[in-house]
Amino acid sequence: MLISGLLIGAALGFVLQRGRFCVTGAFRDVWIAKNTWWLSALFVAIAVQSVGVWVLDALGVITLSSTGFAWLATVLGGFVFGFGIVLAGGCATGTYYRAAEGLVGSWFALLFYALFAAISKYGPLAGTTQALRGITTENGTIHETLHVSPWILVALLVAVAALWARHHLTKPRMKVATLPPERTGLNHLLFEKAWNPFATAVVIGLIALVAWPASWATGREFGLGITGPSANIANYLTTGDFEMVDWGVLLVVGILVGSFVAAAGSGEFKLRVPDAQTIVRSIAGGALMGIGAAWAGGCTIGNGLVETSMFSWQGWIGLGAMILGTGAAAKIFIAPRKKSAAPGRVPAGV
Repeated sequence: MLISGLLIGAALGFVLQRGRFCVTGAFRDVWIAKNTWWLSALFVAIAVQSVGVWVLDALGVITLSSTGFAWLATVLGGFVFGFGIVLAGGCATGTYYRAAEGLVGSWFALLFYALFAAISKYGPLAGTTQALRGITTENGTIHETLHVSPWILVALLVAVAALWARHHLTKPRMKVATLPPERTGLNHLLFEKAWNPFATAVVIGLIALVAWPASWATGREFGLGITGPSANIANYLTTGDFEMVDWGVLLVVGILVGSFVAAAGSGEFKLRVPDAQTIVRSIAGGALMGIGAAWAGGCTIGNGLVETSMFSWQGWIGLGAMILGTGAAAKIFIAPRKKSAAPGRVPAGV
């Protein structure tokens, strides 16, 4: 059954790469472009998964349980992670699929993300992580706190996601000139045609849903996750402990495989070596991502996509903290460059 992790990861990596679905861009656009197009697509993916997850829970296929909410670790970790993804140039899954496209900067970000996640979970920073995550409140889910059925929250989430998506889909969009297609049929649809963000989001939500029973069958009682498996890879490579190689590890390996197939098939794979400053930022961003995700208990996938579908406080508060962290980093590192490149100004260094 472990092989299902590899297959689901490959499917996820393929869809992420072809759909250009990166949560970093969704968060960044909120602050820089004042645009919520991609953020609304993320909500669609959360809503699709949420409906299915609670159906699986009702059928007894999985059992959704609640633990305390590590509020301080979630807020601090989410903010640090959000700050780091701007420096790294991609969130957890975005870094994986960009690494598979040949972006050397993402290789550095991915390496240090996995390394510092392992350091924070199993190494010298484990004590700090445990101390932060030991500060908890009793109720870990929103529906427990409000004393309502989770299905009320499911209905509300679906309504918000649907109306938000409709708002963007009905707005007139600027037409962009494109070259005539060179491929036909399925080959054109899979590797050449631009994917609609909301169609991509629906597929990601369905893949996230399928991951639950597949992972559960191996004894790993959770859905998609990136940080824990990435830390486990680093732990396995340094200790040789084969117990670290679980369904989640094969999932993230599969993301690399699927992303590479998508990039190679669409002609988007190319080795690209960035300048020294970008590499330094990628390393720093990857390290912050690893530490932040370990503290927060998840990344943009574990918290932002999966925990949110369960209506855990960790998921939704973590999502908000990541957006704030991204905004802070965007204001520092992106906004000044955007101003310097505005019409009538001469960019620095020219």
